[in-house]
Amino acid sequence: MKKRCAVFFGVAILIMAVLAAIAGPYINGQVSAALDRSIYKNLKNFTEVLDIVEKNYVEPVDAKKLLQGAINGMIKNLDPHSSFMTPEMYKELELETRGSFGGIGIEITIHKDVLTVVSPIEDTPAFQAGVKSGDKIMMIDGKPTKDITIMDAVKRLRGEKGTKVTISVLRGNEAKLREFVITRAIIKVISVKHKLLDGGIGYVRLSSFQDKTADDLKKAVREMTAKNEPLKGIVLDLRNNPGGLLNQSIEVSDLFLKSGVIVSTKGRSKGMESKVSARDKGDEIVAPMIVLVNEGTASAAEIVSGALQDNGRALILGAQTFGKGSVQTVIPLEDGSALKLTTARYYTPKGRSIQAEGIAPDVIVKYIRPGSDGEEEEQEPIREKDLKGHIKSAQEQARPVEEGDREGELLQRRMKNSAPRKELPLKRPFGDVDADNQLKAAVDMLKSWDIFKRNLVKN
Repeated sequence: MKKRCAVFFGVAILIMAVLAAIAGPYINGQVSAALDRSIYKNLKNFTEVLDIVEKNYVEPVDAKKLLQGAINGMIKNLDPHSSFMTPEMYKELELETRGSFGGIGIEITIHKDVLTVVSPIEDTPAFQAGVKSGDKIMMIDGKPTKDITIMDAVKRLRGEKGTKVTISVLRGNEAKLREFVITRAIIKVISVKHKLLDGGIGYVRLSSFQDKTADDLKKAVREMTAKNEPLKGIVLDLRNNPGGLLNQSIEVSDLFLKSGVIVSTKGRSKGMESKVSARDKGDEIVAPMIVLVNEGTASAAEIVSGALQDNGRALILGAQTFGKGSVQTVIPLEDGSALKLTTARYYTPKGRSIQAEGIAPDVIVKYIRPGSDGEEEEQEPIREKDLKGHIKSAQEQARPVEEGDREGELLQRRMKNSAPRKELPLKRPFGDVDADNQLKAAVDMLKSWDIFKRNLVKN
């Protein structure tokens, strides 16, 4: 009995330590306020339940495994972006931020209890196979994904280079599954690609924000202006950019701004309040600018879009962005595990919250897939506001929206009697203006601006 009590007391202490780790640095040290009497009472209930499980469950249980499950449940109930990571999961996260990991190359989320693709990462096996934003992954290697967690899905999708994984997805209003047999590869995300287009227009594609993105962007611009000919315009493509490192989004924004606020953050504690402004270094990129965005533009990419839009530095063209405007702080724990905890919201220079709202483009241009005769197939875009348990925007708080289960029922009906169908690989030449109507619209606008500018000067 004494042994059991010691284990239960240890479990309670561990939970309190986790709460202290969360609260201590981020609520001005007021840990005692967070751990009030009601929490101590609930911890007592927890130890009682643990005692019952330990004594009466049909098979022996691992106290550590139960504790991790309890922490998982606690963090899972917060929002879609907070999570508890085992030591192995934490190492995977560190690999991602360095831009190299094994897998198929997709950003995923849980949308209305269904594993869903936020966006494929450009030039990865998933992208080349034709996986699209909004695809609902119903099976991985023939096993249903019902009730799967993000971390479990990542574990099943990743693997050694050269091995294969099969995913079965539902797309749009289609009645049958599409089957993708994808060969895993070492995913080395090339965050910056560039091309000098006709008419002196520079095209730069940022696929994510990694640790050298800003430096690579500087290098790209230098290469496009190697002949000492200034760019007549620049298109910054942030479509399907899921975000990445906050400091890199700030540095990228600073490359185009001489002054003005870039981004601000606000959380529960004053320690999470910050405001970052541009610095006039004298080498900013001054060419007229258009930023391409879509429903897959998220997080750090939305920070850049909002900064350039609010400071009047660039026109935003495309579709409404994802709306992921919350700050996740990674808090390492003593055993090598970690918490990824939402601690603040992002705000644009004009004080607009990105969370569950996104960035509205100045010019709306719907993407038309080449060969679709001007009609793109219906595919419901997935955005932050669609995610179960997301942190609500001010508009949503003022006008609550009820979450229904109609889509879940529809998915169940469509899963019945559905036969897999294979998808042909997708190939799209980089920077091909004729094959990309949104890029073409941006280039035409910049060329028109140059013509207007010359004519206005003459007159």
